[in-house]
Amino acid sequence: MSRGARKRDEDSGTEVGEGADEWAQSKTAVRPPDQLELTDAELKEEFTRILTANNPHAPQNIVRYSFKEGTYKLIGFVNQLAVHYSHVGNLIPKDSDEGRRQHYRDELVAGSQESAKLVISETEILEEDEEPKDAEAEAEAEAGSQTDIPTAEAAEKVTEEELMAPKQPRERKLTNQFNFSERASQTFNNPLRDRECQMEPPPRTNFSATANQWEIYDAYVEELEKQEKTKEKEKTKTPVAKKMGKIAKRKMTSMESQSDDITKVTQAAKIVERMVNQNTYDDVAQDFKYYEDAADEYRDQEGTLLPLWKFQNDKAKRLAVTALCWNPKYKDLFAVGHGSYDFMKQSRGMLLLYSMKNPSFPEYIFSSDSGIMCLDMHVDHPYLVAVGHYDGNVAIYNLKKPHSQPAFRSSAKSGKHTDPVWQVKWQKDDMDNNLNFFSVSSDGRIVSWTLVKSELVHTDVIKLKVESSSTEGLEGLQLHTMGCGTAFDFHKEIDYMFLVGTEEGKIYKCSKSYSSQFLDTYDAHNMAVDAVSWNPYHTKVFMSCSSDWTVKIWDHTIKTPMFIYDLNSAVGDVAWAPYSSTVFAAVTTNGKTHVFDLSINKYEAICNQPVVAKKKNKITHVQFNPIHPIIIVGDDRGHVTCLKLSPNLRKMPKEKKGQEVQKGPAVEIAKLDKLLNLVREVKPKV
Repeated sequence: MSRGARKRDEDSGTEVGEGADEWAQSKTAVRPPDQLELTDAELKEEFTRILTANNPHAPQNIVRYSFKEGTYKLIGFVNQLAVHYSHVGNLIPKDSDEGRRQHYRDELVAGSQESAKLVISETEILEEDEEPKDAEAEAEAEAGSQTDIPTAEAAEKVTEEELMAPKQPRERKLTNQFNFSERASQTFNNPLRDRECQMEPPPRTNFSATANQWEIYDAYVEELEKQEKTKEKEKTKTPVAKKMGKIAKRKMTSMESQSDDITKVTQAAKIVERMVNQNTYDDVAQDFKYYEDAADEYRDQEGTLLPLWKFQNDKAKRLAVTALCWNPKYKDLFAVGHGSYDFMKQSRGMLLLYSMKNPSFPEYIFSSDSGIMCLDMHVDHPYLVAVGHYDGNVAIYNLKKPHSQPAFRSSAKSGKHTDPVWQVKWQKDDMDNNLNFFSVSSDGRIVSWTLVKSELVHTDVIKLKVESSSTEGLEGLQLHTMGCGTAFDFHKEIDYMFLVGTEEGKIYKCSKSYSSQFLDTYDAHNMAVDAVSWNPYHTKVFMSCSSDWTVKIWDHTIKTPMFIYDLNSAVGDVAWAPYSSTVFAAVTTNGKTHVFDLSINKYEAICNQPVVAKKKNKITHVQFNPIHPIIIVGDDRGHVTCLKLSPNLRKMPKEKKGQEVQKGPAVEIAKLDKLLNLVREVKPKV
């Protein structure tokens, strides 16, 4: 190798070495000061990663409530799909009707294009065959002239073929007759907008406890010990301390009732209970509201009673219904008094208030030590209920304070009756605006009870004496036999006048102003008078019933009855209808209800119907509803049955052509007067 070659190699070697140094310097790694230093073995270690289609952000602990197992359970399958892009396309399936139409259309277009190409190729072949082979210039000229003729002739042939060929009709798109809308009838669709709001979650607390048998037993033992301690303390307390203890107890009970969570849902629970009962007795409610017996059109002025609800309570089982009264404000609410008419089987009493909205259970329940024989509800204060007991006491229950004990009660010191109280009636307030009511008893006293502050003050209005029954006692003293009052009723317009029925069968017309004598005496019945009632329209007419099987209608100015009806069984109660002056109902001990309408038939009832399940059951009381065409009857087994009157039992005056139907009290008075005048002409005044 020459020197020059060596020199060139050295030069080139120096150049390559310098380039390598520069490359090495430029590729040096720059390490941050906080980088973790790893060994060669750690650097050579391989890490494998497996790519899956699972969404790392998808929740893994979603739970749903299982109604089958009654617990919350984890969902086994979680959707891992994440949509990054979506676009609405316009592809049409080939098998659809629209796809077939488009395919058929494309085939037609393609066929027409192929036929046009075929015609053009045939004209080109004809041109090549007719070109002359002698001279190129003449051939070009002749070819130019000949090519014009065949093309025109070919075009004419094509048009003739097209005209001769049968044209295929164009397929018409049919509209869907069941889902068709025109463009003019389509409305503009507003763009949808989403609105969201987020609120603070309600506070939550977790509570858990265990209730074992021994814990329940210990709680009962502690409660018994507390009761025994309180009883021992009350025995040792003075009267003042007892009074203070009662006040503190009331405060404690009020605080407990405020803190008790159950009281907060009382109203809601009552509404739900009524809704459930309405669904349960829906068919009965529909009959009450809408059903009218169409068969009345084919009956000869006779009617029927349709049974609706039956009210009963286990606590009042085997206690007779001794009183019925509708609430004057709430027309669906009525009070029932329970006791016993058997002298040998006297026990406790019950006062129940039912609503037609909830036939399964009473709205209010009050119990008493003695049987309740009568009751009445105040007109202006419908929450006050006056009751009379078998032991001679009278009491007032306040529905606003539903405690077991009455708000006011008489006693031996305050002048209670010595015999059972058979009827009570609220009267107008006295001069000092104090509430007062009257009571009648078998002891012969008619007492006025006045509520003064927090006690009942009594005043004897009149004492019943049997006329011509006085006997001489020791030293020539005159002894009078006392009459036994069983029923009474006050006049609707004349405040001081009232009637009293007795066990002797007599009816006395009395006045509040005279305590020693009667205004008039009627020899009404041969047995005890069970009920007496003034007509709600006619001021002179009243009605009475007795155990001698009769119902009698009287004019109080005449001592003999206007009408007498024999019902073949002891009559327990009678009641006038509120919608007519000539309609009344009577119940007998053989389980039948009799409805009369004097304007239709003044000789017999237009409805005689048994309304109790068993023949042994005796019906004791009956009452008309003030506004609805229904009555309620009670029996000696504690059951109250609600019955609807058929159209024939509540007939109204018929409309005459060109005349308006007259309604009102004057029409009812005239209707009854017309009947009474017929009887007055026959019976002379005594």
